[in-house]
Amino acid sequence: MKFGFVASCGGTDDILEMAVEAERCGWDGFFTWDGIAVGEHETFDPWTVLGAAAVSTTTIRLGAMVFSLPRRKPWEVARQALTVDHLSGGRLVLPVGLGAVDDGAYSRVFGEVTDRRARAERLDEVLTFLDHAWSGERFDHEGLHYQARDMVFRPVPVQRPQIPVWVVGAWPAPRSMRRAVARQGILPQPLGRGAEPLTLPELSAMVAWVAERRGPDAEPFDVVLEGELPADRDAAGEHVRALADAGATWWVDSYWDLEHETPERLLDRIRQGPPAH
Repeated sequence: MKFGFVASCGGTDDILEMAVEAERCGWDGFFTWDGIAVGEHETFDPWTVLGAAAVSTTTIRLGAMVFSLPRRKPWEVARQALTVDHLSGGRLVLPVGLGAVDDGAYSRVFGEVTDRRARAERLDEVLTFLDHAWSGERFDHEGLHYQARDMVFRPVPVQRPQIPVWVVGAWPAPRSMRRAVARQGILPQPLGRGAEPLTLPELSAMVAWVAERRGPDAEPFDVVLEGELPADRDAAGEHVRALADAGATWWVDSYWDLEHETPERLLDRIRQGPPAH
């Protein structure tokens, strides 16, 4: 199993220090987050932060938890991701989802789509556009929400055939799961239970379902879980071992209590290193 850490608070200097420390302390991935106007909390553009982290580190995976693609123009996402992919030497991963409508970029901007089905349509269309753009070949795109003619994106990604995409998947919702299975990884959530994690039996069942749909000859596929581990290191290690036995490939430490978290507390957790497993 691999381990990542989310810089859920802090200024730009704090976040870059966390990225450097996460790499130094043996974490496999470092993640910022994608928000525009979330209450009164300080937020920063994830692409700019990731570009700075890319040139401040050398080995650690980089991404954001999670990119809200339905409110982003697909041609801009394609170029932003290509840039960070090259700055990092091929270390970018793209976790994506519908996005949280409590972000003011959805709920307080006139004309933005908040309907779940409509956002899912846009997410599917952006992902299709990225497939074409990262091929390096000339293409047209004729979708319900976006149309483009005679497009070509160069350079191609460092990572071939494309930058890995992890998709939020609601288990066991068929459409949501099919979207994730078609990519390189899933961030699973139980259908209708909000941020509550999957139980171990649910996780095992989902992993088996994914393996059956992808087939025996499929490329490796990541199952990415996030949350808070027990403070006791032995208990934390036992928990991630159980998740790995059930089929998880990544654990991402995520602390989202933005009213109480501080950069100092996050740095302290990073310096403890990933949980033993």
